[in-house]
Amino acid sequence: MTIRSARPEDAGFIAQTILRSMRGYRPRGWFDVALGWPEAECLDFIARVAATRAVSMWHVSQYWIAEIDGAPGAALCAVPAAGTGPAAWRAIEEVAAAIGLAASELEAIRQRGGYARGCWVQGGEGDWMIEHVAIDPAYGGRGLVQALIAHALDQGGAAGFRRATISFLIGNVPAERAYAKAGFVFAEEKRDPAFEAIIGAPGFRMFTRAI
Repeated sequence: MTIRSARPEDAGFIAQTILRSMRGYRPRGWFDVALGWPEAECLDFIARVAATRAVSMWHVSQYWIAEIDGAPGAALCAVPAAGTGPAAWRAIEEVAAAIGLAASELEAIRQRGGYARGCWVQGGEGDWMIEHVAIDPAYGGRGLVQALIAHALDQGGAAGFRRATISFLIGNVPAERAYAKAGFVFAEEKRDPAFEAIIGAPGFRMFTRAI
């Protein structure tokens, strides 16, 4: 196994990582709901978001990839938590303009994506945020996720951060076990019946740990 930073040519794999991580243990995630498109079209849109000029938590430059024999098997994003929301929306706006989406459709994406606002919980100013952790099922059981998290924590510590956060769907037991194994502990959760009606999970839980 080797760990490396993601490159522009990894945009497709990063798109799969984002979609898998957002879905968690449910069949749909944020991009599925916000875009309302078939999976192939969602993946194409996310791959474009991963390669925009605007740098967000979805940009390839913010990801680390674990490889087995040169093939990508897992990835995660590790970024300062501050300002991630506005940066993500700028990337979406850039892609929308590039593919010719009407202003009304962009607003519809914003409205559909708003379902998560009532229960999303993430790190705040001064935190190192690990997000979008996902593994190709073909590479499970090889320690890729633990290695990636350890690497991300090292990067955050080297950058001067003292606390790391990670958020996931309530009920995602494999994710919760993996993060607890990496030294994270429960910090906060938010629940929302409207969110649960759409996704089938009660809300989000956030774990933290010192770096």
